[in-house]
Amino acid sequence: MCYRRPMLRGRVELPILESRLLAGNVLGDPAEREVLVYLPPSYDGTKRFPVLWVLPPYAAGHRSMLNYKCWEPGLFERYEALLSTGAAAEAILVSPDCMTRWGGSQFLDSAATGPYQRYLVEEVLPFVDARYRTIPEREARAVVGRSSGGFGALRLAIDRPEAFAVYGSHAGDAAFEASIRPSFTSAAITLQLAGGVAAFLERFAEKGPRSGGDFEAIMTIATAACYAPEPDAPFPHAALPFDLETALPVPAVWERWLAHDPVVRLDAQPEAMRDAAYVFLDAGDRDEHGLQIGARMVRDRLAARGVRVTHEEFPGGHRGTAWRYDVSIPLLLAEVARA
Repeated sequence: MCYRRPMLRGRVELPILESRLLAGNVLGDPAEREVLVYLPPSYDGTKRFPVLWVLPPYAAGHRSMLNYKCWEPGLFERYEALLSTGAAAEAILVSPDCMTRWGGSQFLDSAATGPYQRYLVEEVLPFVDARYRTIPEREARAVVGRSSGGFGALRLAIDRPEAFAVYGSHAGDAAFEASIRPSFTSAAITLQLAGGVAAFLERFAEKGPRSGGDFEAIMTIATAACYAPEPDAPFPHAALPFDLETALPVPAVWERWLAHDPVVRLDAQPEAMRDAAYVFLDAGDRDEHGLQIGARMVRDRLAARGVRVTHEEFPGGHRGTAWRYDVSIPLLLAEVARA
């Protein structure tokens, strides 16, 4: 039987933000963006609420949070189920649109995609605070995400600690040597068989991903644009971290990629995330990308700094893990509800 979708007791809005920062980006992606906002059942424009930001995974987008799948509840249905049992506090939920032509921005600033981290903190955040009855304080804001969204949450914690106090990462990209480097071979084979990056992108623009190899290849290009942008190089203005012929790392480029690894950043910045009020980390014990390794490494570095961390490994892999929000959301909102 198909999942019987209940009527939401809260409401969902999709206001439009005209971004100054994204205007004229090199990919020609739109500067006019939706901001997906969920308002809890008791929202009446008087009482103020803490805010939970939810960053979508790569290639998913903010509207994936609505998740109109036949056999699976969406994020807001999951959240209202938690509300109905008293497991979670009421809050405003926000999911921003940070999609690019390549399937995602990693929520970073890049000359090859656009200033998406600045867009989040300097445009979306004040837009939401001005339009809704939020508690406009760092201590009343949490940010969580899965996969690339978890990476984005960790990087906001490290790079822009003034914006949020509470963080959650479900199998967020980290420990690149363990999680990303093994994908070089598959991506190199796919790109070489296509005739190179330019030929692959031309085919991709017409037909989209036709295989798992295509998906790895386009994600490699997307992350290259975020981690190693080269605005003066030919389109797509990004440097691959491996040689197409051998699939071996190009050391100078790979070092640029590694500099974006949350584990590397935490090691290089001893004070980073020390003022985080709380961090939730998890990953499947059979994650196909080995992201449970990255979660362990982030946990150890934060615990050594005295940060309160919940870390879990659950039976499963990288995909089909939206149910893990049932675990993280109550814990994250318990922290910001105190503000």
